[in-house]
Amino acid sequence: MKCVILAGGKGSRLSEYTYKIPKPMVKIGKKPILDHIIDYYKFYGVSDFIIAAGYKHKIIKDYYSKKNNKVNIIVVNTGLETLTGKRIKKLENFFKPNEDFFLTYGDGLSNVNLKKILKLHVKKKALLTLTAVHPPARFGELIVKHSSLLSFKEKPQLIDGWINGGFFVINSSFFKILTQKNAMLEREPIQKVVKINKAAAYEHKGFWYCMDNLRDKNVLEDLLKKKKAPWIKK
Repeated sequence: MKCVILAGGKGSRLSEYTYKIPKPMVKIGKKPILDHIIDYYKFYGVSDFIIAAGYKHKIIKDYYSKKNNKVNIIVVNTGLETLTGKRIKKLENFFKPNEDFFLTYGDGLSNVNLKKILKLHVKKKALLTLTAVHPPARFGELIVKHSSLLSFKEKPQLIDGWINGGFFVINSSFFKILTQKNAMLEREPIQKVVKINKAAAYEHKGFWYCMDNLRDKNVLEDLLKKKKAPWIKK
């Protein structure tokens, strides 16, 4: 199977680094987060990657043209101002009819079981299967009653509600739903799939983290240094 990685955004909330390099090239430890993502998919047997680049795309292309990848990596410039839905649409010619492929974002790490997502996708005969995750809390959780502090939990993982974790399996028939309109994948396109009952969700209760800002980068760095990085597979 192929894996598409969305890596074209400007990453403005991580401007300490992204004024020079694209966000997926920001390092966690000694290598870019993009390498961490590719290594994770490689562990599950994926050997063909299409990176949908945009902002500072030449940096990504130059990096992988010089690197001994041991897998097939194609970097496609999908445009500077292109939204996620249209970025995917621009890759349509890379896929055969009725072909399933993985899709993820270039800034998220997880220990989600990719085989289980694919199995659910096939079982449900879905056009699109996403991974639902519980987001980590940004702040400590307090329980207060009558001005008394009854509970304090420092940055617990939220147990109520799910969000899109960004680890997808998509069938190439989904391209028919995408148009040339510059739209976000997460809005109209997915909503259309939901309406025709062709969307599935894999509930992942394990580790998931998105590198949105400098604090997030530091959290991931700390996990790596302490050898507690759940996304590292050996």
